[in-house]
Amino acid sequence: MTRRTVRGLVPVVLAASALTGCSSDADSDGGAKAEKSAGTPAVKTAAKGGTVGGAGSGCELPVTFDLAKDWKPQAVTIDPDSVVAELGTQGPVSMVCEIDAKPAGHIGFLRVWRGKGADASAREALAGFVEADENASKAAYRQVTVGKLTLTEVSYTFHSKLMDENRPSRAFAVATPEGPVVVHLGGLDSAEHGGMLPAYELAKKSVRLG
Repeated sequence: MTRRTVRGLVPVVLAASALTGCSSDADSDGGAKAEKSAGTPAVKTAAKGGTVGGAGSGCELPVTFDLAKDWKPQAVTIDPDSVVAELGTQGPVSMVCEIDAKPAGHIGFLRVWRGKGADASAREALAGFVEADENASKAAYRQVTVGKLTLTEVSYTFHSKLMDENRPSRAFAVATPEGPVVVHLGGLDSAEHGGMLPAYELAKKSVRLG
């Protein structure tokens, strides 16, 4: 299994800063109002092309979910001695996997982040992730039921300094016995983000523990 380290993760970190993001402008009222008012337009789900999370899948995770065709997962290991190691952590979670959309014709990633603590809730992890980024605003949270799991999802606006534009961004989180997991979708611009949403929806609707 190939692993990418944060020491060699400068392009990834730049992408994480310039392409993904999240923020401290999240709802100051704790998000309850946003959960009630969040409206998410229907998005089609991509056809399944594989899975990630299990042994031999590219990234071993506490969850498993389906991948769209040609999306390629790669494990990420944070090198604590690297000067950019802190950029592999966002709020309460650390990057453990990135799933590259370039082989499928898009510029962007699904990135998986893990937190610690079996008692940590999905909402806490996701809010901490969003609030740790200074480039996001207008965060709206909602609960989503997938099988027997209850996920927390956030939609928010991300300001890209690189592209000088505001664009939508999404992430979902699930609590597991090994700690919370956050799955975030980023993209080069608004068009790329929109083109990758079906792959994100596939991941969200297929996620399960183990």
